[in-house]
Amino acid sequence: MGAKEYLSQALWLDQRINSKLELLETLRALAMKVSVNLTEEKVSGGKNTKSHMENTIAKIVDLEKEINRDINRLVGVKAEIMDTISQVDDPICQLLLEMRYVNGWSWEAVAGELRFDRSWISRLHGSALKEIEKKMKHASKSNKKQ
Repeated sequence: MGAKEYLSQALWLDQRINSKLELLETLRALAMKVSVNLTEEKVSGGKNTKSHMENTIAKIVDLEKEINRDINRLVGVKAEIMDTISQVDDPICQLLLEMRYVNGWSWEAVAGELRFDRSWISRLHGSALKEIEKKMKHASKSNKKQ
């Protein structure tokens, strides 16, 4: 895995969490729409609306647990990424990487905040990625020797 892919893990995980949160809202809306017809007598073996409601609620609970696991994982991944970014020598590059990969800012927002043009941001980003790549390769070689 390259430096850019490594740093992008948090962005992708954050997007997956947001997608699951949208699904959760959809399931909750569906659960609220389920209605029971009180005029019909329950016939043995007939369609049971309560069962459908229970299934929907079970899906909601399972999805909530999955989202919480993903959030815990995201916190860990972001801490790991912050640690990696802190190893970059240039503090401006550190800030650029944090804004982009930890906070999820667009490149235009990063450039505006740092008051650099977009092409300079791209150059800084490229040099920061190269530095992280070197550190990742060095760490990988050190781990293999142990």
